[in-house]
This record gives sequence, C-alpha cells and structure tokens, in this order.
Amino acid sequence: MADRFMKGTLILTAAGLLVKILGSVNRILLSRLLGGEGIGLYQIAYPLYLLLVALSSAGVPAAMSILISRRAAVNDRKGARRILGISTGLMALAGVAFAALAWVMVPWLIDGGIVKDGRARMAMLALVPAIGLSIPVACFRGYFQGFQEMTPTAVSQILEQFTRVVSMVVLAWLLLPQGLAMGAAGAAFGAVPGAVASLGILLWFYYRQQQHWRQEELCPGPSEELSLGSTAWQLISLALPVTCANLMVPVVSGIEMILVPDRLLAAGFTVAASTRGLGYLSGMAMPLVNMGTIPTNSLAASVVPAVAEAKAKGRRDLLENKTKRAFRFFLLLNVPAAVGVYLLGTPISQVLYGTRFAGPAITALAPAILFLGLHQVSTALLQGLGHTRVPMCNMLLSLIVKVGLLWTLTAIPAYNIRGAAWATDANLAAAGLANLGFLYYTDRLTLPWKDLARITVSAVVMGGAVYALGPMLSGVLPNRILWLMAEVMLGAGVYGLMLVLTRELRISDFKRREQP
Repeated sequence: MADRFMKGTLILTAAGLLVKILGSVNRILLSRLLGGEGIGLYQIAYPLYLLLVALSSAGVPAAMSILISRRAAVNDRKGARRILGISTGLMALAGVAFAALAWVMVPWLIDGGIVKDGRARMAMLALVPAIGLSIPVACFRGYFQGFQEMTPTAVSQILEQFTRVVSMVVLAWLLLPQGLAMGAAGAAFGAVPGAVASLGILLWFYYRQQQHWRQEELCPGPSEELSLGSTAWQLISLALPVTCANLMVPVVSGIEMILVPDRLLAAGFTVAASTRGLGYLSGMAMPLVNMGTIPTNSLAASVVPAVAEAKAKGRRDLLENKTKRAFRFFLLLNVPAAVGVYLLGTPISQVLYGTRFAGPAITALAPAILFLGLHQVSTALLQGLGHTRVPMCNMLLSLIVKVGLLWTLTAIPAYNIRGAAWATDANLAAAGLANLGFLYYTDRLTLPWKDLARITVSAVVMGGAVYALGPMLSGVLPNRILWLMAEVMLGAGVYGLMLVLTRELRISDFKRREQP
C-alpha cells in the first residue's frame, strides 16, 4: 500500500506552494511599488482583517466537513444540503456582523491612538467587505471537503489568490498618484475581488454537483430531520476549538501592528520610520518565514488523522512511527531553511524586495522558521491525540513572553526592529517547546534525537560552506540574482551530501511503504 500519510503531505505542500508563490509575487510587486512605508500602511490594516476572519471562519471548514461527512456516510444528500443551507445562512449573518464590527472598530482604533499612523484608515476600511465574504466561502469549502471532493477547494484557493494579486497590484498602481494612503487602500481592496471570485467558482462547482446528482439513478439514504438550533450548536461546538487553535498568527500580527510602531517611537524613530520598520518585519520578513513552513503546515494537516487512527487502533508502534516520521520530515526541511535564511537575509532582501534595509529583520527572524514548524507539527500531534486544549493554552502563555520581550527589546535603540523579531522567535519557541514537553509528559513522545543531531551537523556544515565560499562566488558572479541562486544551490548540494555521509538519508527511505 502506498504511504498515504506522506503522499497527502506532498500533495498539500504542492498546492500550498502555488498559493504562497502567488502571494510572494504579490508582496514583491507591492514592495517595489509602495516601498517600505506603503507596505507598512497596508500591514497596519491587514492584521485586523486576519483577526476577524480567523474569529469568524477559521474553524468553519473543518466543522462543516465533519457534519457533511456524517451525512455522506449514509448517503443523506438531502440532509447535507440542509446543513449547507442552514450553516451558510447563519454564517452569512455572522459575516455581516463581523464586517459591521470592523467598520466600527477602525475609527476607534485610529481616533483612540491605538493605531499611530492615521493614513492607514482607508486601507483598513477597504478590507471590510472581504471579511463578510470569507464566511460563506469557508462554508462551501467545508461542504466539499465533507464529500472528500478537494478539487473545488483547491481551485477556489488558487483562483482567489490569482485574482487578488492582479487586483491589488492594479489598484495600488492606479491609486498611488493620489497618495501613499490611497495606494495602500487600493492594495487592501484587492482582497474583495479575490473573495468574490472564490465564492463564484464554489457556487459553480455546487451547481455542477447538483446537476450530476439529478442524473444519477441512486437510491437515497435515510434523511435526518435537522433543526436550525441543533445544526447551529453542532457547527459552533466543532468550529470553536479549531478557531482558537488558529488564532495565533492574527493575534501576533495584531500585537505587532500596535506595539512595534509604538516601541520604535520610544527608541527614537519618527512615525514614518516606525511604519517602515513594521513593513520590513511583518510585510517582508514574516512572509519568508511563512513560505519556509509551507511543508510543515501541510504535514500538520496530514498528521492529525494519521495519529488519531493509530491511537484509536491502540497501535503504540504505529503511533511512535508516525510521530518520528513527522518530526523527521519537519527537521529535514526547516533546520537548513533557518540556517540559510539567517546567512542570506540581506541578499534575499535585495533580490526580492529591492532594498537591503529589510535584511536585519529577515536575519533576526530566521529562527522562527524552525520554531513555527515545531509549533505546527506538535500542535497537530496533540490534536490527533485528543489534547485539543493544550496548544491553545501554550499559545496564550507564549504570547505573554512575546509581549514582554517586544515591549522591552524593540525600544532599545541598538536592537529596534531586530528586537521585535527576536520576540517573535521566543514566542514561537516557547509555544513549540511547551507542546513538546506536554507530548513527552503524557504520551512519552518526543523528537528523534539521533536524527536531530545528524541533521543539525549537516546544516552547520552547509552554513559553513555557504559562509566561506560566498565571497568567491560573488567575485565570479557579479549579478546578485545569479550569485544568490548559486549560494542556494551550493548550500543544497552540501546539505544533501552531508545527509548521505551521516546516513541520515538512505535509498530505503525513498522505497518506504506504509506500515499495516
């Protein structure tokens, strides 16, 4: 039998990469178009959007897929349609409510002095319609996932991102002559056409599915009468834990939006310079971290059912095997990625964003690639084992670490934006290590230490080769893009060779089959 666990991870990784690549192209184009200050204005607006979308719809796809899959299991298509109708109606009302909340919050945040740069007002308001549209989109994605039809979700995500990228760049370019604030607002509004396109293609897939059902000669299964109240309660009770577990990124972004500019002002920066610093950190450095953790994010989605299945079967050996392979896959990719970004932060900034000033923030945030991956995988393991509340509690505790270090380090002139990046590193490290500690305490599961040692040695040798041979390559390849590509290829080659020499990678790894 083929290894479904890793196959699912690789498929999800490929899909996530395409969406992230489109997003990265968007960031690069916007960074060159708006500059650090304009990206900073956009980045002030975006965390509020992320927070409200996470609160309103982060857990909806998972909850919908569970409810729909129960109906699909007994061929109750009528019940599935009723769940979709009730849930979409309820969630549409919730979308309107959250959009109205955002419309009210924006003036309060700016007039109350919480958001320091008032030029972000238009960008924040431009994102409000997208908040309302995100919830029905989440409902339809969960509906199709419940029938194990992944194509609609994948196509809608890609189409949404593509439409969004085009709209953001075009609107920013058109409105930039009216001022930097209007250019940032145009970029922010690009999320609205993206959401409309996503919802439109999902409705088309739904219409096509219903047409196909009408043509089938299939005896319908028993249909359960579902009340509005019971459906709403099931949806909320299933979505709430997932929502809480997914709030870390928008909450951290919101904290950065408020505290980073304020503490940079305390360090002696001007308002414009503090906004620019936020742009370097949240708008340029953090997307690279997220790009580096695409595989672990996909891995996390595959880990939950695999671990839950092993536990349900009472297979301790299978549970340990899945845990070891999940951690090993994460370490193989994230350790060298963190080392590489740490060494090449400034060249990456110059090539991708056209400025070297984001380099210090990128370098300082490089450890977050490792710690965010650890947090994602350990959270998935805990959820699969049934410890769903633990990651949420650990995230809340780690946020205290984040706020304390952010408040202290960012205001020190010698550290400034690097201090904010170090606070994020510590935040993610605390959350991931706390998860790891709980895994060992309750289930005696931990990192594969021998693999970690071999991978770390390989990554360190790779880093030494890149550091030592970098100046030579720079002299041979004066073009910065070619030089960076050569550095990356050199690092990858040395790392791969070291993995073979340390016997961390063997030919048998590529022939492995799933255990029964």
